[in-house]
Amino acid sequence: MSYQQHPSMGSGSRTARRTFEFGRTYVVRPKGKHQATIVWLHGLGDNGSSWSQLLESLPLPNIKWICPTAPTRPVALLGGFPCTAWFDVGEISENSPDDCEGLDASAAHIANLLSTEPADVKVGIGGFSMGAATALYSATCAALGRYGNGNLYPINLRAVVGLSGWLPGSRGLKNKIEGSHEAARRAASLPILLCHGSSDDVVSYNYGEKSAHTLNSAGFRHLTFKPYDGLGHYTVPKEMDEVRNWLAAKLGLEGSRT
Repeated sequence: MSYQQHPSMGSGSRTARRTFEFGRTYVVRPKGKHQATIVWLHGLGDNGSSWSQLLESLPLPNIKWICPTAPTRPVALLGGFPCTAWFDVGEISENSPDDCEGLDASAAHIANLLSTEPADVKVGIGGFSMGAATALYSATCAALGRYGNGNLYPINLRAVVGLSGWLPGSRGLKNKIEGSHEAARRAASLPILLCHGSSDDVVSYNYGEKSAHTLNSAGFRHLTFKPYDGLGHYTVPKEMDEVRNWLAAKLGLEGSRT
């Protein structure tokens, strides 16, 4: 599936638009009654397969997991080397410019995956590293009701999880949300869980914590930030237990709590 986005004006590009070809999507069916569907997003250079195997092992029988694979594209952070990435990024810091076209294309792909879920099924987005960043960008789109390009965002998200991630597109977020009663209401009611390792050498703990503060001050008050002492840029069973218990509680899942 591909999405076409017009590049920003003045980019110097001679092509009319960028096309993003997404990779294979892996689905883990619920083992019990289907109550929720979560799209889970991998990190830079990974694919949906590895996370689908991990998520399948979680005792959450009421969740359907959808694990898509990002487009393969040149990534500035890697000197232009092509690999799977939800958007382009030059450096993982708040000073790095945002690839708005890439972010919007990935957010639209995720929304499309969730758009066919039954009305009585709660939907959410989670992810690791760059996948977490894309999940948080989707959360801001859901609150504002629009993508960065102004198109309407169609999904009512009920939960967002970000592991070892950061918030892209944060400039002016607070003003945009405070400028709309509906956006402020949606932001305040969306549960978000953020987990970050204190020894993360890829996405610094300070940047992860600052992203949580930015979201909170912009009106995302239903946010939990969980630090993990000594954890690097990876996940551990203790963290996934936290995710499992949090999702079971926030989504009101049957038979999943410990």
